[in-house]
Amino acid sequence: MNNEKMEAIRATGYGPASVLKLHQVSKPKPAPDEVLVKVITSSATTADAMMRSGKPWLARLFLGIRKPKNPIPGTGFAGYVAEIGSKVRHFQVGDRVFGETTLGFGANAEYLTLKASGILLPLPETLGFSEAATFCDGHLTAYNYLKRLGQVKPGDQVLINGASGSLGTAAVQIAMHLGAEVTAVCSGKNAGLVKSLGASHVVDYTKEDFTQSESRYDLIFDTLGKRSFAACKRVLTKHGRYYSPVLKISLLVQMLYTRYFSSRKAVFEATGMLSDEQLRSLLAQVLELQQAGKLRTVLDRQYPLARLSEAHQYIDSGHKKGNLVIINSDDFTSFQSISILKQQTT
Repeated sequence: MNNEKMEAIRATGYGPASVLKLHQVSKPKPAPDEVLVKVITSSATTADAMMRSGKPWLARLFLGIRKPKNPIPGTGFAGYVAEIGSKVRHFQVGDRVFGETTLGFGANAEYLTLKASGILLPLPETLGFSEAATFCDGHLTAYNYLKRLGQVKPGDQVLINGASGSLGTAAVQIAMHLGAEVTAVCSGKNAGLVKSLGASHVVDYTKEDFTQSESRYDLIFDTLGKRSFAACKRVLTKHGRYYSPVLKISLLVQMLYTRYFSSRKAVFEATGMLSDEQLRSLLAQVLELQQAGKLRTVLDRQYPLARLSEAHQYIDSGHKKGNLVIINSDDFTSFQSISILKQQTT
């Protein structure tokens, strides 16, 4: 029986940010095919906040009907391998790693376990913990939608709604890298930010409704799910596509209808539901872009683990720019100990 304890955030139920409380919980033990990661940084995302609230209700079929099945939130993380299972061969204690727990959650804690064959990659020395923890929300999801699903190509007209958030800032850069002409929708105060990321045009949503413009787009990526396919279809080209990562029953209905009865398509996909192999491959491609200097991470604020509820309140305010990072550990002497242990075992 494992009596070791660690600090972790637990959701006492669905609801506002105040349901997130710091607890002492049992430290997990890795199974033979798992690694134990000492989490240095994790992420707090808009998707996390939606799941915390239990909305949309349809998501509770996967998350838990009355309360979260996995009460420790968070999916993106970066840290060190602290322990390995007996069957693990590709990682060793002390390795710098980052990745994604998907629907396993559990990243907003001092330690987590996941399969060595899961979404877990070595962390390059040139990539910091804060930046790496956010990769799988903004960068990975945007890349999946624009590259794999959208197949954006040079010359495409692409509109990013919610362009200053974690998904949006990544999407602007990825769409530009793929050769698209990018229109970014955000508030006027964030226009400079999205232009610096490569947007050719900026629409200030407080002054202009892009769905009423005379422009036409081959692809609309609504990162926040704020505008429906019905509202956007008039500004889509004949074979234009509307994408949103926000699960709504109306979007699923539109997706089914447009598959058979419309040249303009509505598309939803839960990136986290892809296979570990697919996600690992996509994450490796995203990392390659970052290492080549073609993708940078916009960091807004950092919070200690104990103040995760404040981070969620900030997300709920709607003023977040880029990514929020959660500092899970400030005990830097433990990092040195892990490095020494790694040297002793090699």
